[in-house]
Amino acid sequence: MKTSILRIVALVIGLFSFESCADLDLPSDGRMTLKDMFSNYQRTRNYFNACRSYLPQVGFTYNQTPLASFSDEAHDASDGVNGSVNDWYNNRASSTNNPVAGDYSWAHYFQAIRKCNTFLASINDPTIATAVIDEDEKNGWIGEVLVLRAYYYLQLIKRFGGVPLISTPYEVTHDFSQDRRATFEECADFIIADCDAALAIPESGKPTVGFRWDISDNERETITRAFAYAVKSQTALYAASPLWYTSGSKYTWEKATEITKEALDQCLAHGFRLFNTTPPADIAQNAYAYYFILRSDPSRSVDKETIFETTTARTNVWKWAGTPITQGAEKAGAGPSQELVDAYGMQATGEMPILGYSDPQHLQPIINTGSGYDPNHPYEGRDPRFYASIYYNNSPRSLTSGNMEKDLIPLTFIDPKNNVSTASSGDEFTITTTGSDPWITTTQLNEALPAGEKRLITFEYKSNKTITDAEFFYCVAGGPQGGVSSGQNIVIEQASEWKRFEFDLSSAISNFGFGVNANGGQEPARHFLRFDPTGGDGYELTVRNFRIESFTPPPAATPVETFVGGNSAISSNITETRFTRTGYYLRKFNNYRSNVNVDADGLMKIFRLGELYLNFAEAAYQSVGPDVAVESKASGAGALSAREALNLIRARVNMPALPAGLTPAEFGVRYRNERQVELAFEEHRFFDVRRWKILNETDKFVTGMRIVKDGDNFIYNRIKLQDRNTHTDKYLLQPISQSEVSKMASYTGVNWQNPGW
Repeated sequence: MKTSILRIVALVIGLFSFESCADLDLPSDGRMTLKDMFSNYQRTRNYFNACRSYLPQVGFTYNQTPLASFSDEAHDASDGVNGSVNDWYNNRASSTNNPVAGDYSWAHYFQAIRKCNTFLASINDPTIATAVIDEDEKNGWIGEVLVLRAYYYLQLIKRFGGVPLISTPYEVTHDFSQDRRATFEECADFIIADCDAALAIPESGKPTVGFRWDISDNERETITRAFAYAVKSQTALYAASPLWYTSGSKYTWEKATEITKEALDQCLAHGFRLFNTTPPADIAQNAYAYYFILRSDPSRSVDKETIFETTTARTNVWKWAGTPITQGAEKAGAGPSQELVDAYGMQATGEMPILGYSDPQHLQPIINTGSGYDPNHPYEGRDPRFYASIYYNNSPRSLTSGNMEKDLIPLTFIDPKNNVSTASSGDEFTITTTGSDPWITTTQLNEALPAGEKRLITFEYKSNKTITDAEFFYCVAGGPQGGVSSGQNIVIEQASEWKRFEFDLSSAISNFGFGVNANGGQEPARHFLRFDPTGGDGYELTVRNFRIESFTPPPAATPVETFVGGNSAISSNITETRFTRTGYYLRKFNNYRSNVNVDADGLMKIFRLGELYLNFAEAAYQSVGPDVAVESKASGAGALSAREALNLIRARVNMPALPAGLTPAEFGVRYRNERQVELAFEEHRFFDVRRWKILNETDKFVTGMRIVKDGDNFIYNRIKLQDRNTHTDKYLLQPISQSEVSKMASYTGVNWQNPGW
């Protein structure tokens, strides 16, 4: 390659938009040659980082709404405001106005590819790349840039179909008349070849350089070998799908099964796992919900599922798709559709509640009577992913309504005692019964119990047996024989690990005055407890943190009221953008603590292991059926069937397993449903309905739920929203910018525009 000046190289306007090179630390006149660039380690590294800089910040990047708003997943409440949403819903997309181009257009990705091509050509040319760079580090950069180029091409072909394949920097003398759009299959070949070339680079064995599987938490933007396999998996799946498969193509479902299984197995063999950490109840509802508000750790010490995550841009659901009762929310944004809500199954049976619609407007659902779905209580008993993803009528906006302060009154076991032996070790106290009527007393309170709605005896314990007849004596008038019994009906279950015990003192306080000061409050309550573990010997109970807790629970969390007149009511007023059009609000990615003061919402995943399981399941059921196990493609991974892959996804949220024996057609329905639910709002559905060629079935319009409160009951009415007219075949692909089409037509004499545009 010639050592041409970058400013001249940038003048290739036949295919690319002009781009400034300011990010490469060039002098103001722009006259730094490639030799200058690649003769210095830091400048070379800067150019490498520039190749990474085109990675998309996936999220609300389509005029402050997610891509889901342009699919059957959601309807954005900004439908009456000038902008991308309004243009899409009113069929005003064109080759000069593409509402779903977002921040990442044809020009963006080709600029990225040009950067990658220049880097790869220069770093491998000894007459240009003269900087002293560790060989393993240099090979790591090459591997990453190869995969970045593959990823950028994948983004292009998902949107536009086949595109020109460019693997070297264009020279000033390049003959544009010979350029052509490659086929989808040729592009898939190119993408997979780039990934394979990167994966062929041996791992360096060094912890901080090389093209690696394992990286540290401060290497968040690093492209890994797992990323390469994820690109291969998605590419093969798309290439085998109905939109792109042509007779004679190498990308059969069998080929896609081979590639997707290898990608899955390689990731499993290198320690990737579905995220399955149960969060505290006041953090998130379940592991799935927690996963999408928790930032990934690239070292995979906690999150072993994420392959690559948006690096900086939080979703800001609280702001751009917030409920009106969220402090600082600016608009309701992407309201989940009724069609998406209908897709969430029933947890008890594992069945789909809605099997379709008996009318063209989707107002008459076909209810699966064996599913357990109750149309009068439509949000009960649903897939846990529903509660993690959607705010529905009367769902809690938060998982706690405030901090709960407790008064803690510690008590210690002391003499006298009867037929028990005791031993202490640190804060643990062991009571062993040695005969009939065993008991032991506690220290005195010395003062009245603090006020509180709840006052409990609590402790943590281990017990060698289950105790069924323990009791407390409330000693309010002297020695241990003078107490008032709680009754011999207290159960303490056997436990080999620490377990919490609670006993309500309400009746003891109200009936016997336990913990209440005597003589009108003038004398302190010098009360104590006698604890009778059981009626026999041979019981061993180890206790710690024996105390009385006094507290008042915080008030119930404010619910999201989407019914007419509620605090987050559905609205059809197109000038009101803060209220949902569908009767639902987006919860996925939203940390309920987020507001104008705290942005704790999650970041979108670009690739994750869950997708790899689903990609494999789709290819496998199409090629060998749902129940045939496909052999392992990597050491440490096992054989797996399509059904088993889906059931692993479902098991994470405690959904019943799909049964064996489903036909491919039956399994296909369940698979598409599972993919819709698992990957909701993650920029998959928009492309899935296109590659399956069902856009004309899914995207004519969406529906919502208008709820009217009638006393203590609710009346549920499905409503149809506006026709979008974005479901025709021309919308299977996006339009190429007219300026690019006109340029290439002038060079090649061929109209590169996609059909219908």
